Amino acid sequence: MSDIVLQIDGVEVAAKEGMTVLEAAQKAGIYIPTLCHHEKLEPYGACRLCLVELESRGRSRLVVSCLYPVEKGLVVKTRSEKVDRVRKMILELLLSHAPDAFELQDLAKEYGADKYRFEKEPSFCVHCGLCVRYCAEVKKKEAIGFVNRGTKREISFIPEIASKECWNCKECFPLCPTEALQAAFVLAKALSFPSTEHAPAE
Repeated sequence: MSDIVLQIDGVEVAAKEGMTVLEAAQKAGIYIPTLCHHEKLEPYGACRLCLVELESRGRSRLVVSCLYPVEKGLVVKTRSEKVDRVRKMILELLLSHAPDAFELQDLAKEYGADKYRFEKEPSFCVHCGLCVRYCAEVKKKEAIGFVNRGTKREISFIPEIASKECWNCKECFPLCPTEALQAAFVLAKALSFPSTEHAPAE
């Protein structure tokens, strides 16, 4: 199968059919920020931070690079005035949920994002879905899921599954960019899990 050649930030990049723009950039060592992407998981496109500007057939548009498949002759900009402006706003929205998340703070400095722009009750979860998807797709346990909708959406451990599966696992913990997952686990453990004196040592 022949390579598909595209241009990313002025560099010619060879990619295989079926790869996404994000995968092609990562293969070439070109950085695109993302919170919800993980190499073991199916593309999700939740955080929108990986958006890039595409030029194709004389037209320019923004796309989410973790979902957009490579095409011959694509011209991709990972940074542009338009990309930076939208990425900054996305960061400000995410910071309204998790203002103290280190990963978001680092990106906020880079893009000049103001964590106080949007006033909202911090929930600490940015809905990247990494924990939910990892547990379902990799571990095949589905011990954690989303509950509620809209602004009230949040992650929650399923007590009857988590009490059996999570004590000796916790592989999802390092994936969380905001530590909301650890807080949810502590809450679920206190409210719903069996007494800690009967649980395996952590």
